[in-house]
Amino acid sequence: MDTKYIFVTGGVVSGLGKGISAASLGRLLKARGYKVTSQKLDPYINVDPGTMSPFQHGEVFVTDDGLEADLDLGHYERFIDENLHSYSNLTTGKVYWNVLNKERDGKYLGQTVQVIPHITDEIKNFIIQAGRHAKADFVITEIGGTTGDIESQPFLESIRQVALDVGRQNCVFIHVTYIPYISGSKEYKSKPTQHSVKELRSYGITPDIIIARCDEKIPQSVTDKISLFCNVPKECVIENTTLDSLYEVPLMLEGQNLADIICQKVGLEVRQPDLEDWKAMVQTIKAAKEPVHIALVGKYVALHDAYLSVSEALYHAGFKCGADVKIEWIDSEKIEGQNLDEVFKDIDGIILPGGFGDRGIEGMIDVAWYAYQNNIPYLGICLGMQIMAIAFARHVLGLSDANSYEFDPLSKNTIIDFMEDQNSEMRKGGTMRLGSYPCAVRPESLLNRLYKQEIIDERHRHRFEFNNYYRSDFEHNGMLISGTSPDKQLVEAIESINHPFYIGVQFHPEFKSRPNRAHPLFVGLIEASLKNRNDEKSFIHCK
Repeated sequence: MDTKYIFVTGGVVSGLGKGISAASLGRLLKARGYKVTSQKLDPYINVDPGTMSPFQHGEVFVTDDGLEADLDLGHYERFIDENLHSYSNLTTGKVYWNVLNKERDGKYLGQTVQVIPHITDEIKNFIIQAGRHAKADFVITEIGGTTGDIESQPFLESIRQVALDVGRQNCVFIHVTYIPYISGSKEYKSKPTQHSVKELRSYGITPDIIIARCDEKIPQSVTDKISLFCNVPKECVIENTTLDSLYEVPLMLEGQNLADIICQKVGLEVRQPDLEDWKAMVQTIKAAKEPVHIALVGKYVALHDAYLSVSEALYHAGFKCGADVKIEWIDSEKIEGQNLDEVFKDIDGIILPGGFGDRGIEGMIDVAWYAYQNNIPYLGICLGMQIMAIAFARHVLGLSDANSYEFDPLSKNTIIDFMEDQNSEMRKGGTMRLGSYPCAVRPESLLNRLYKQEIIDERHRHRFEFNNYYRSDFEHNGMLISGTSPDKQLVEAIESINHPFYIGVQFHPEFKSRPNRAHPLFVGLIEASLKNRNDEKSFIHCK
């Protein structure tokens, strides 16, 4: 059958949860047996988010094939449980980069290169290729930004043209808007939605469905007004109210027949969905009672979205263990020199995620050593593994100047260094080990007990590696090299044999965690943290 295209735009304000709406719809269509892929079109001019500040943009999500992408791709993967790819995120910068390179190579045969058709053709081709690459029945495309933004105009023009090219019967336009509540008059207002739809129509796009974002249920009179003035059937005005868990959103949208309406509009069979596993997972989330406090120590904690996949992976593990995970956000820069007994007095486990640059590093090293000394469960991810290696080298091996080349290139003991084929003159963009790489797991290690596999595949995003010169010194003093590249040239994981749970991995396991299939490393951390919190008799084992 022809691939069907669903375009999700946003209006009124940003941050409405277009990504969650798109991801939830993907789950509902997949539950009906359709093959779904998702993508995000971002209007910013950066080529990709790889060099953007986490404080401004949030985390950088990484796909198996090494794409550095918007964090919404993490939501897509967690909801539809499909590995996304290089056709899943496109920026204005990448569009112009591709078009200008084609112009320089003479691909346009001397034509005057213009927004229409050259820029829009590049965008349209990217949308079409996403479906072909994934062999998908549905391509769900979220347009970043808010309707009316000047930088979004080429993307809106492109999706208008896609509907013309593939046939309007193969496309659905969904517009997500905000319904504000005026407390003084105690009423919801539909006027912003009306204006947003009017703006969208000025680009030649008429929405088929409006998803109304709100905190409480909207009165029927407001829904009727939106239907009338925005020219959509009443059943196509879908409420998206605030819920306790974002994983409840697919069930809320299912209750309003969103996926059935989509199937009817594109002429596909309206199938009965299989959502039993998802419903059971939501019930598990609601039933989680055992509190467990995890300290997330990082340098970007002022914006929690900078560690979005990490926090979600912690919650997933909590679901599996029946635990109510409470994340304590700790700024590594602010705890340097502080009394860590006081900082961590109510903490059951510690996670130290990835990051770049030397700010806050000494605080992290103090935390890693504190966890080691006090038998506090510790999981180090990427930078977190490198930090625990530096702490171990300083305090156990006696190498007081131990450091990473990234933080102190003059150190005589760079425990973390460039790979052999790297050099210090490398540009920051596009120089890292990115994407999925295999890891050989050492038998009878903690890593092996958690994964129960000899070879695993995990996603990477880093520039520096563990220095092989120190391998034997680490192992002879109780720090096991428990994961390496299959050729044994690169260290992928280390763990202490003298600690109940003290493990670091060079990769990013958080990117592969799913709400209904928690990642084993995070499950291990939560299990160990529960054990740390309770005595053996009251310890709740993960299911």
